[in-house]
Amino acid sequence: MKIAYSLPSLYISGGMERVLTIKANYFADIFKYEVFIILTDGKDKEPYFPLSPKIHVIHLDLNYDHLYGQSLLKKAIRYFFKQRRFKNRLTKCLIDIKPDITVSMLRRDINFINSIHDGSKKIGEIHINKDNFRDFKGKDGVSFIKKKLAKLWMNQLIQELKKLDQFVVLSDEDKNKWHELDNVLVINNPLPFFPKQTAECVNRQALAVGRFAYQKGYDFLIEAWSIVAAKHPDWIIRVFGDGDKKQYQEQIDRLNLQETCILESATPNIIDKYLESSIFVLSSRFEGFGMVIAEAMACGVPAVSFTCPCGPRDIIKDKKDGFLVEMGDVEEMAEKIIYLIEHDIERKIMGQNARLNSERFRIEKIAEQWKTLFESLLNSNK
Repeated sequence: MKIAYSLPSLYISGGMERVLTIKANYFADIFKYEVFIILTDGKDKEPYFPLSPKIHVIHLDLNYDHLYGQSLLKKAIRYFFKQRRFKNRLTKCLIDIKPDITVSMLRRDINFINSIHDGSKKIGEIHINKDNFRDFKGKDGVSFIKKKLAKLWMNQLIQELKKLDQFVVLSDEDKNKWHELDNVLVINNPLPFFPKQTAECVNRQALAVGRFAYQKGYDFLIEAWSIVAAKHPDWIIRVFGDGDKKQYQEQIDRLNLQETCILESATPNIIDKYLESSIFVLSSRFEGFGMVIAEAMACGVPAVSFTCPCGPRDIIKDKKDGFLVEMGDVEEMAEKIIYLIEHDIERKIMGQNARLNSERFRIEKIAEQWKTLFESLLNSNK
């Protein structure tokens, strides 16, 4: 079977790039598929995550990155011409490759991929929830014009998604939001690891993982931790991620949490950090799936998470392997963390349950779901 993926690049350390690499490697190495990854940017840059040597990487060399920093008019004109070149080059590429399946990661190619008649089945794969896709919301709100533009873009996207042979989302929660479509399938993200060792859940340490950005809600987390620290000053929380820590460190300083709330840089040995922790906390305003929850669970660490859209409700079994907290309720988040701190045996049992329940996200199981989908689409031609 030949599978072609289309996306901008592989050189950044994003969640989509990480998940695609895990799946593509498995398809190529275990299923023996012929896998092609077609990129528009980053021709001279190495993939951030290691790729199997069996995978074919094709660079269309369009360099949309060059548009950043240009005036709006220049950007619009050059984007138009790049899109036209993109369609022509991708069409030629797919006709030359003759894949059985073409997967769009729902970036710039979704605007025209259904009009490429190369004989392949077309799948769309989205890595963020509907409400936050093509959305301009941020901490300062959104203007009237941007709201209208977002609505226009979403309507355009839905028309393209209807034409796909299959549209894959990451959670049941998100699937229910795409009520305009009848071709939606849920396949969760796969775990990047499933370590033999698990956390003992005895260290007085909690953990959060994710880039320092508005989306991740670390302002909520720090506020919640101020309540926890007042009652249990012997516990600490470590937050690992890339990005600008300044505003969060200032909040920590204001609340005098310097000794118990520690901001760390991203680390390649994140498994070790999970294993030395006893509680995982997710304070995000929104997620595509929230894979870090499943990673913590795979390491035997119970999670406390906001019920943000989308993912936590699909991953955590409330009160069995972790706690779900109403979105934005800082006091309840602190209360659930304190509960786990004060109930050693229950914390350990929840960690054990978390490990067992995370089995469903192992790459072996997720890959089989993709294989079933690929084969069903190809068999529909017979």
